[in-house]
Amino acid sequence: MTTTRILLADDHALVRRGVRLILDGEPDLSVVAEAGDGAEAVEKARATRPDLAILDIAMPRLTGLQAARELTRLQPELRILILTMYDNEQFFFEALRAGASGYVLKSVADRDLLHACRAAMRDEPFLYPGAVNALIRNYLDRARHGEPVPAKAITDREEEVLKLVAEGHSSKQIADILVISVKTVERHRANMLQKLGLKDRLELTRYAIRAGLIEP
Repeated sequence: MTTTRILLADDHALVRRGVRLILDGEPDLSVVAEAGDGAEAVEKARATRPDLAILDIAMPRLTGLQAARELTRLQPELRILILTMYDNEQFFFEALRAGASGYVLKSVADRDLLHACRAAMRDEPFLYPGAVNALIRNYLDRARHGEPVPAKAITDREEEVLKLVAEGHSSKQIADILVISVKTVERHRANMLQKLGLKDRLELTRYAIRAGLIEP
């Protein structure tokens, strides 16, 4: 079993202790470093090269969002989760822009955090229901204001593949559903990444949500 190495950053030691108990109780998750502020989180990430960083938003020196932007620049392969008490659309969208894979509320961390960690390591987004609703509202607002619908950038067949990718199907499953070869599925996926300027499955899924292709 591969163990996910985690950096945990929160300026409250008690919160870190509680979150660490949740994470270290799982055989596939291990906290390898802790930080009390965003700047220390960046330093610890450089030193320990974790697989996943869990960042609070409101921290001294650098906020979690500022740290996420810096970590995304320094270590593009690092997965990032925001763990926060703020059920706030602005913070949520900023977290996505900063490169976060998911947004977890502290009030339900005992329920959602483990799912979010594992989703992030599968290159899948983790969004609580309110966040999904915010994304859909944002998409509808854009459509109302006459802004281009993102899905127009790709062909109908690519859109079919994108929807199935975002729903979590494997290339083999997509090939079976659409009655095409796995090679063709991979070609469509590569074409979409190139056309849309995206880099991986997680970003394709974010795009599909913004484009209204998958439901909450």
